[in-house]
Amino acid sequence: MGHETAADVLTLGETMVALRGSGPLKLGGSMEVSVAGAESNVAIGLARLGHAARWAGAVGDDEAGELVLRTLRAEGVDVSGATRDPDAPTGLILFEPRLPEVTRVHYYRAGSAGSRLTATAVEDAFASPAAPRVLHLTGITPALGPSALAACRRGLELAREHGTTVCLDVNFRSRLWSAEESAAVMRSWMPYVDVLIASDDELPLCVPESKNTSGEASALAEELRAQGVGEVVVKLGADGATTYDADGELYAPARPVRAVDAVGAGDAFVAGYLSALLDGEDLAGRLDRAVTTGAFAVASHGDWEGAPTRAELGLLGAGPGTVVR
Repeated sequence: MGHETAADVLTLGETMVALRGSGPLKLGGSMEVSVAGAESNVAIGLARLGHAARWAGAVGDDEAGELVLRTLRAEGVDVSGATRDPDAPTGLILFEPRLPEVTRVHYYRAGSAGSRLTATAVEDAFASPAAPRVLHLTGITPALGPSALAACRRGLELAREHGTTVCLDVNFRSRLWSAEESAAVMRSWMPYVDVLIASDDELPLCVPESKNTSGEASALAEELRAQGVGEVVVKLGADGATTYDADGELYAPARPVRAVDAVGAGDAFVAGYLSALLDGEDLAGRLDRAVTTGAFAVASHGDWEGAPTRAELGLLGAGPGTVVR
């Protein structure tokens, strides 16, 4: 696959075929077919906001992999850094709604193509006309296996070599690895990270236990900043978000919306934050766009389908029942 244009943001990870059921899985019924993956959700969110986003991941040499690549291409994401693995399948994720507020998730991704992403593939994705302005990683990819972990590590090294800003969303998944395993990797990555995004319960995974005395987000953020992390962004869900940087801390409440589906909200938040960062917005502007794009995700079904375009960012300011002509 040839490289075309330099990326504003390069991200890498596993994107799976997503099947969403209408009810309990054991009862059968119909399922909607889409794709899902934290990193590709961010890439789509950025592309809709007008940024050049590149996704580097591995899919199987199968029809499921073709669906992943086709969907990302259709959303304007550069997949020239993607690879097809002839010896492993594209991963699968099933969403099973059980209660109005509860959806169970079932993964079929062990041994998948995405878990076998290589460091060489990441090197190829960096070898574009110019290095990406931002490398975005999550704590999901290194949990997939040794190869994916090595690929992420190579990405961090290349970002340092090229002066690329590194954004890390901790995104801890207990179904993939233990808190101890995650902490060992996250703490080793901190010297490379410029922008850290985490929920308040994920912050301790990034700070050595000896430095985690109070457990308070502000104290943990201060310790991370002392380690060289430029910005620490703490996601508080329905309560909004707080960012800590050299100028202190800044809080932004969540935008009030009718919650439909919280899946993908964190990825949409990241896309909004990085979009405003790329645009040169100040801290308040970055937080504002992040809570706005996060609200769009909460108010829409699916992982990425509700991500707004730049022209739609102002829609949440319209009153209830507004008809936009």
